[in-house]
Amino acid sequence: MADDYIVDEVRRLREEQAAKHGFDVKAILAVAKRRQRRSRRTVVSPRPKKTLGTAVPHASALPR
Repeated sequence: MADDYIVDEVRRLREEQAAKHGFDVKAILAVAKRRQRRSRRTVVSPRPKKTLGTAVPHASALPR
């Protein structure tokens, strides 16, 4: 596989950030969340996709 300088750069930066926070996942996540809040950009979480046949009928629609 050919070397990709962009992937190499992202991996290098990720390693630097992890080392900066002692490879502590919780600390890395806390810093990322603070940075996200400071950016003032709208963060959108995707809603789960609905698939056919997975809907659970309401209790009143079930036969007795």
